[in-house]
Parts: sequence; structure tokens; C-alpha cells
Amino acid sequence: MEEHAAAPVVFEKKSADNGRCIGVARLSAEKTLNALSLEMIDLLAERLGAWADDSSIAMVMLEAAGDKAFCAGADLQRLYRSMREHHASPARDDPRANRYAFEFFSREYRLDYLIHTYPKPVLCWGHGIVMGGGLGLMAGASHRVVTERSRVAMPEVSIGLYPDVGGTWLLSRMPGRLGLFLALTAAPLNAADALFAGVADHALRYADKEQVDGMLTRVPWSELRRDNDRKLTHLLRGFEFLPEPGPARRHLDRVNAICDGGALTEIVSSITRAPHEDPWLAQAAATLAAGSPSSAALAYELQRRMRHASLAEVFRVELVASMRCAARPDLAEGIRALIVDKDRQPRWNPASHDTLTQEWVDGFFASPWERAAHPLADLGNEDGRLQ
Repeated sequence: MEEHAAAPVVFEKKSADNGRCIGVARLSAEKTLNALSLEMIDLLAERLGAWADDSSIAMVMLEAAGDKAFCAGADLQRLYRSMREHHASPARDDPRANRYAFEFFSREYRLDYLIHTYPKPVLCWGHGIVMGGGLGLMAGASHRVVTERSRVAMPEVSIGLYPDVGGTWLLSRMPGRLGLFLALTAAPLNAADALFAGVADHALRYADKEQVDGMLTRVPWSELRRDNDRKLTHLLRGFEFLPEPGPARRHLDRVNAICDGGALTEIVSSITRAPHEDPWLAQAAATLAAGSPSSAALAYELQRRMRHASLAEVFRVELVASMRCAARPDLAEGIRALIVDKDRQPRWNPASHDTLTQEWVDGFFASPWERAAHPLADLGNEDGRLQ
């Protein structure tokens, strides 16, 4: 076994009975709920890339230290400092000038795409909090596990961002208009709703994880991807439990009625002004009302424009949008209000949905790169499944 306990990601190779191995990547920043830093992104990308070419590795498992969170999102403190510096610099009108934001978003999206197109089974334990960048890691895994304590969400509207990390692609494939509703409201999904929404494949009890881990080393892993997928699925199904339907499924008809058709301002009004007796709907409405109007408009426009786009193209457009978010005021202001000063009183600009213009929204899609020079232009060339 190889292990580096001081690192924010710990890697192991576990031997199976027939001589093949399981690669384990464990997020180990428990004090920050395993928030994803650039260092963690680089460590994961390097090791997953190596394991993809290692013939002894039959499958990969993504997990996290502690029992509170798989990953609560991105480490936003360094991103905040980079935006403050960029906004005060002579190059503030050039979104590419924020080098840290560029490196963070572009490398994160490459890592997420690698997981989506990985040549071997990837088992992700999405236990506890799975938010933002954590969902970006889990979404592309071939075998996505949630537990009775999973809480899955894309809460970016509260910080002036939008559901990135391929969220545009993922949300657009959810039942009905649920994806749009979640993007606007940051409403969380429990295990049952994660299965219903298509962001998870198996619900297992967290207490069974140790037994599952032990059984993984006794599977007669094959050299064939298809065989290993089947064997892993069979093992996980033996531990599944059936959770009670969650609020997203129970309220899907209402969500569809609210979000189906109409302009964004009409949808926002329907969500925020209608009386909601159910706590899940009421909290969703309150989050949207307090969130960034620009974030909501961007999420809405991304789903409208990119509904039929490939995953690779979604990541390319999201990189442009994320760099524009870093250059504009709301992302820095949202992080300030929620994480830095913690006053929870963000001053959004524009301040309301009524004052947003189409020109402002279109600005999020103005790429600073020619298409051939886009930093993610090569995505999709190595695997045709998700183009």
C-alpha cells in the first residue's frame, strides 16, 4: 500500500485476490469538509491519469476522510483573493489576466471530464455533503453511491456563480424541469432524490461501507471493462436499500408547472411569490430570492442554449462563463458575504432580475479565445462517447 497521510489527497493500491488492484483516492481535507483546492485537483488528475494506463488497476474508488462530507465544493478563499487582486489591477477588463482563476477552473474541468470518460470503473462514495465541485467529481463516476446521510446540491446561486463543473449538462438531463429548478434555487437532494434525478446510481447504508470495501478485494476482476462494470454493479446491488421518495420527486409536477415555459422573470416570480407549505419548497424560494440575479440568469441561459450540446462543449462554454464570473462583481461579493465577512448581506450587481439586460447575460458567453485556441479545445478528441 502506498500512502502519503500529510497530503490533501491520500492514494492507495489495494491488492485483490487474483493479483489485480483497486486504486483508492481519498480526499483528506476533513477540516474544510474536503473542499477542493487546486493542489487536490492536480494530485487527482496526475494519479488518475497514471492509473488509467496501469494494467494492474481494475477499478478506481473515490472517497473522503471523515463522515460529514465527500466534498463541500471548491476552496473559495484563494479564488476570492485572486479576484480582489484582478479587480484592482490595470488588466481588470481582461478575464484571462486572473491566472489563478484560469488554472483552477480549467484544471478542474479537465479532471471532471477525465472521470466522465475514464476507461475503467470508478466507484464514488457520495456520503454526507456533496456540493458544487464535489458533485463535479461524483457526476462522472460510473458507479455513484449515496447513503442515508447524503445531501447533494449545487448552491452556486448564493455565491454569485452558477452550477458549473458540467452542471449544465447534468441538470439538463434530469426529469422534467427539475434541473432548472435546482439551478435557480440550490434545493438539496437526499439519497432518494439523487437516484430520481440521475446523479446517483446506488443507495447504500454508510455502515456497510467497510464490508463493501472488503468484498471489492475478493472480486475476480477481469481485463475487460464491461466485465468489471458488471461485477461492481452486482456487488453494490447486494447492499442497496430503497429510500422513501424525497421532496423533489413528490413535488415534480409542481416544479414542472412553475418552470415550464415563460421568461425567467416569470419563473422567478412564480417560485418566490407563491405560498409554499412544504419546507423544501419554501427554502428553495428563499434561497432564490436572496441569491444573485446574474447567477440565476446565467444558469437559465446555459440550460436554454446548451440543452443538446456535448459534455466537452459544455465544459468549454462553462470555462468562458466562469472566467467572466470571476471578472465581474457578484462572485467576489458572494464569497465575501458568505465566507469572508459572513454578514450574509451580499450587494448584488445588478441588484434585481428586473434590471438585468440581455446584453449583460450575453456578456457571460463572450469568449476571450478564438475557438481553436480555447484551452479546452482538445476535449472530446480522445473519446467519442460524450462528444
